[in-house]
Amino acid sequence: MEEVERLLVVDDEAPILHALQRTFEAAGYQVTACADPSEALDRLREKPYQVLSADYMMPGMTGAEFLAQAKALQPETIRILLTAAHDFSAAVDAINNGEIFRILAKPWNRVELLGTVRQAFDTYALRERNRQLTAIVQSQNAELAALNKGLEALVEERTTNLLDGMVAVLDYRDTETQWHSRRVSRFTKRIAQVLGVTDAHTLRTIEMGALLHDIGKIGVRDAVLLKPGPLDSDEWVEMREHPRLGWALLQRIEFLRDASVIVLQHQERYDGKGYPAGLAGEQIVLGARLFAVADTYDAITSDRPYRKAQSHDAAVAEMQRVAGTQLDPDGVRAFCSLPEGEWRAIRHDVEKISLLEQEWGWTPPKRVFDQIREVALRQKSNPPAAQTKA
Repeated sequence: MEEVERLLVVDDEAPILHALQRTFEAAGYQVTACADPSEALDRLREKPYQVLSADYMMPGMTGAEFLAQAKALQPETIRILLTAAHDFSAAVDAINNGEIFRILAKPWNRVELLGTVRQAFDTYALRERNRQLTAIVQSQNAELAALNKGLEALVEERTTNLLDGMVAVLDYRDTETQWHSRRVSRFTKRIAQVLGVTDAHTLRTIEMGALLHDIGKIGVRDAVLLKPGPLDSDEWVEMREHPRLGWALLQRIEFLRDASVIVLQHQERYDGKGYPAGLAGEQIVLGARLFAVADTYDAITSDRPYRKAQSHDAAVAEMQRVAGTQLDPDGVRAFCSLPEGEWRAIRHDVEKISLLEQEWGWTPPKRVFDQIREVALRQKSNPPAAQTKA
């Protein structure tokens, strides 16, 4: 249905108002004629008009003042000002203030008047169409953004679940101690919180970096990773590739790129004697420094094939001994500021959740494990350039 083109005409001289009304109605417009600008403002409050024509010299207020109020009521309406020649200079203020679309002189030329009004309606229609299209685009963009966000969250969830399963398999394959990576992930996040890290993204990055710290070991041969005795020099070269290999794997996953730096640096030492880059102090990203504290504690307090787990106090004593050399002293102090019971509670929570997952049969398919391992091995022959500094 075609929209009615409504025109509001305001002029305090009755003959001129009547002439304008007849002229515009003959052209097919629906016209409301008002001799009083106050009455015209009331009409504007009642319903919308596409075009508004007003005289400049009117009692009570000028046409420019009237159009300013009309703009406040209906900002989208196209406004035209009619003025006698001697009022023309004063009417320029209305133009400068952006109140009007066109200014026409009295007496008017009929062709020019109707042409201007036609342009005004066309301009309104174009602007209205543009507003509608803009609203549609904004709505579609919002829907698309919501859809993309949902898809990203789904991809992140499924990727995280898969990697979590891979980590569980790696823990069992490498150290024969279950749930090591999950424990150090939770430990590391808690140390960061004690140090005042509150940003959710940063905490998530630290947690994921610690969880996935050994993901690169998927590309280490079983003959090296599972060797019962000490490694020879060539085997150590291969073993020390796992941080870089894990970093390269995670570079392919956008939401894990920040966490991948922790994976790359998790074997660095505070005194610069670690690998792969020999970084020291704050050259090592915070997440990797705090991971080293958590990893040391978990290693000391967990059973290993060659020794039994040691006590919390023994672990704290060792961590304090190597603070400033192997470990970040601030991280050690943060760890030691919490009671043993809190660390035991984290360990208990991880074991409880992991046991439930085992009961539900939640493990990654072997074929998926093998596929990811193939990707890891290919990384050795075509690695990306690693950024070794935080």
